[in-house]
Amino acid sequence: MLKLASKDYIRRRIHLRIRKRIKGAPRRPRLNVFRSLNHIYGQIVDDASGRTLVSASSLDREVRQTLKTGGNVAAAKRVGLVLAERAKAAGIVSIVFDRGGYAYHGRVKALADALREGGLRF
Repeated sequence: MLKLASKDYIRRRIHLRIRKRIKGAPRRPRLNVFRSLNHIYGQIVDDASGRTLVSASSLDREVRQTLKTGGNVAAAKRVGLVLAERAKAAGIVSIVFDRGGYAYHGRVKALADALREGGLRF
């Protein structure tokens, strides 16, 4: 009997492979993306100190007020704009993008485009 791997297992394996190459530094921290069925989350992490510098998600109050649901492209775009705004306030202008094992498509791409629109470089 053939045993199939779950989508989450495959995504986690891809994410580990990506993390071998991508490291966040104090000068250029890493943006980690996580998406669930109902929400999207983004956090900017300094891997050298192991600290989260800035975070935003579709569960945040200022994001939730303007959206009907948190699991679509519009929510990802709004989260990206809020995250870029918070990052600029914290003095972060350049990041390393970690897509978290997800395909660079749909909500992940919308989040990345909104971050670029907000003024972050990666």
